[in-house]
Amino acid sequence: VQLQASGGGLVQAGGSLRLSCAASGRTFSGDTMGWFRQVPGKEREFVAAITWNTPHYADFVKGRFTVSRDFAKNTLYLQMNSLKPEDTAVYYCAVGLIGGDSWFEDQYKYDYWGQGTLVTVSS
Repeated sequence: VQLQASGGGLVQAGGSLRLSCAASGRTFSGDTMGWFRQVPGKEREFVAAITWNTPHYADFVKGRFTVSRDFAKNTLYLQMNSLKPEDTAVYYCAVGLIGGDSWFEDQYKYDYWGQGTLVTVSS
């Protein structure tokens, strides 16, 4: 199983980026897929997740980010709008195989991780 994250880059504050996470080796149609981010020296933090077709967001991205998935392409997306310098981080996608929707903020419950894509927001 592989998760390939892409779409990161350098953008000015107020701009937008769309991250993609293409999964291969397994179809994740019923599994929870999530996005986390990490800056050096800090713990990886939850950003957003989607359980089947229900999105969940960290408070600091609500209204700015949108998580979605394409079942046919086995791909997860994160549309990021109104970006802020504090959104600068390496963004990781992940897939969790256990059922339910009470654990999606817990990075340790995820089974597969992508390699990360760097998002840099300049002020």
